Amino acid sequence: MSENAAAETEEPTEESADAPTIAVTGAAGYIGSRVVAAMRERHPDWTVTALDNQYRGQVDAVGDVEVAHVDIRNRDRLEDALAGADVVCHLAAISGVDDCEEHPDLAYEVNVTGTNNVAWFCRKTGAALVFPFSMAVLGDPESFPITADQPRDPLNWYGRTKLLGERSIEAFADGEFPAHLFLKSNLYGEHVVDGTEVGKPTVINFFADRALADEPLTVYEPGSQARNFVHVKDVARAYVDSAERLLAQLDRGETGTETYEIAGTEDMSVMAVAEIVSEAAGDLLGTAVDVELVENPRGAETMVEEFGVDVSAARETLGWEPEESVADSVRRLLERHS
Repeated sequence: MSENAAAETEEPTEESADAPTIAVTGAAGYIGSRVVAAMRERHPDWTVTALDNQYRGQVDAVGDVEVAHVDIRNRDRLEDALAGADVVCHLAAISGVDDCEEHPDLAYEVNVTGTNNVAWFCRKTGAALVFPFSMAVLGDPESFPITADQPRDPLNWYGRTKLLGERSIEAFADGEFPAHLFLKSNLYGEHVVDGTEVGKPTVINFFADRALADEPLTVYEPGSQARNFVHVKDVARAYVDSAERLLAQLDRGETGTETYEIAGTEDMSVMAVAEIVSEAAGDLLGTAVDVELVENPRGAETMVEEFGVDVSAARETLGWEPEESVADSVRRLLERHS
């Protein structure tokens, strides 16, 4: 037998045979594609299963991981695609207030029924689960810094569908499988997947796009309203940290939910963000980009001037720490496009 033939029939090593399988729903999207990339970078021995129905998908593959066309509303198809998964990172969703308001039935079917389908698979198989449920479930935070144990009082349909998903997973996981719930703040930043720029119209990305087009940066009145910002790459690392802990919890036979605040250390006003973008545009593009206050179409919402989030649980238990900064990210983004 030739050496090549012997190599082809060699039994798998103990390490490769024991390597876990991590499934990612919504894997073609803004966060999901970054999560798949982060999983492959840190754990190239892990098997990653990527699923998406391409409603808002931006890629067909992430490196050597092909994205299978699967709709989480189809439970039979979903369970076939998830078969063998040790951990499911459930990122498929109709995200954002406007999209959910414009498509309320679709938001219910995906964010509620689809999430129940994923959680039911985990309950039947014992697979672990990671699920983000968004700051929108809180409505107006009762105090700062924000913690995940604050009362739920969503102000919109997006927040309500995410709250239903959170409650369902708590019920499904009890006594059956471990699950991590992420209370995430406002995302920003772009990233590149195999040469494709993957982004989302977040407020920081919106300002950067307008600066590149030499258009004024429009800020909703009063401008002093604060947000907490966390970079998509930092969030992706949190999913990898979470998967590592969940695998250990599976080995120990632990079940039930743990909740983590995933947020950045910067909770600045929207006006401050616009000024950072304007200054960077002046330095890097040589253009004077104006900042303009405009009428706020959501003026009825509560405006707060601080938006700190307590991320100590993620830091202490997952070993996660946000690393990116708004100013550095804006400059990289403008430099790449200038």
